[in-house]
Amino acid sequence: MLDLKYVRENVDKVKEMLNNRNLSNSISLVDEIIQNDDIRRSILPEVESLRQRRNEASKEIANLKRDGKESPELVEELREVRSKIQQLEERLSLAEKKINDTILLIPNIYHSSVPIGDDPSKNVVVRTNGKRPEFSFEPAPHWEIAEALGIIDFDRATRLAGSNFVLYKGLGAKLERALINFMLDLHTDNQGYTEIFPPFIANRITMTGSGQLPKFESDMYKCDSGIDAKDDMFLIPTAEVPLASYHAGEILDGDLLPLKYTAYTPCFRREAGAYGRDTRGLVRIHQFDKVEMFKYTTPENSYDELESMVKDAEEVLQLLGLPYQVSLLCTADISSASAKTYDIEVWMPGLKRFQEVSSCSNCEDYQARRSNTRFRREQGKPVEFPHMLNGSGVAMPRTVIAILENFQQEDGSVIIPEILRPYMRGIEKIG
Repeated sequence: MLDLKYVRENVDKVKEMLNNRNLSNSISLVDEIIQNDDIRRSILPEVESLRQRRNEASKEIANLKRDGKESPELVEELREVRSKIQQLEERLSLAEKKINDTILLIPNIYHSSVPIGDDPSKNVVVRTNGKRPEFSFEPAPHWEIAEALGIIDFDRATRLAGSNFVLYKGLGAKLERALINFMLDLHTDNQGYTEIFPPFIANRITMTGSGQLPKFESDMYKCDSGIDAKDDMFLIPTAEVPLASYHAGEILDGDLLPLKYTAYTPCFRREAGAYGRDTRGLVRIHQFDKVEMFKYTTPENSYDELESMVKDAEEVLQLLGLPYQVSLLCTADISSASAKTYDIEVWMPGLKRFQEVSSCSNCEDYQARRSNTRFRREQGKPVEFPHMLNGSGVAMPRTVIAILENFQQEDGSVIIPEILRPYMRGIEKIG
């Protein structure tokens, strides 16, 4: 979340940010924050003065009692002071709650290098890699390839769970598992990340720490165990959620930064606003596998670490031999927690378009403030908020799409990327 002091001192800049993010309907929230902070500020001096008088009166009464004396007037004054303090503290608490609830809805300030734009067409392609395959036949979409090979069963997945779920089987399941293990090995053995295997369920505090709540609650799968359920737990939409709160409430040793973590998890997303789009195949499903990368860094190094994280995600696709492009997202397309985001998009010849398989973002101190994660550079120095970065390394369903569509053969078979063959017991082709 944003610092309240920053919002007060940069009202116009925060409103401009909201406008450039296509969130002009949220500009009034900034005024609400300022109004409630004015109320808070007006109450505080009176509360502090009354608290001081309460303490003085309590001592005076205690001294009188010790001397065997009484002062009904002083006792009555103390009662009135305490009553007044309670009333003001209730008003103060309400104002502070309104501030905290509202500031959680304000997205991050974007970095100065992010292009201004009101839709994804303003995203900027910064580089491409690999050559698109050329076919002597009309390339098929992945769902036709998968169903013909018997490696994905969309119909049974729908019967088991509903639309937009997937069931891998046989070599399809083996391919999915091979991708997960390949990515984890690459990130840990070659790129220096520490592997984490977190819970797949998170509480409300953890979901709020990463920025998923309160804004995206309608997209989450909540774990309700009954009408009076009090668990307040959610299936995680990404491993970013537990990784962003892994050090919540801690003060990290600055000498240990950057801390680099990677985690495989399934991801669960209702995507309430996405119905009607990409209803066939694997492009948009409610449960999918992903390997996540996450970093805690010092503020001055975070943008170098972002570029490094993007290169780590690119290496996955380079080793798989998949053609891709890297795009810098514009203000209207970056997530609310992000200050700067790169998308890595793989060419999918059956779909005839590039499709995002990884987003790498620098959230600066936005998540650190929400999760109260801090670091100290050295003994005696003040604590600071680290910058947090997250990136897909990468998401599985669309990587499976890319493999099926880019490496399809005229006879309907699919060549397995060489890097994956050791994970598939030497299988070179699905056919």
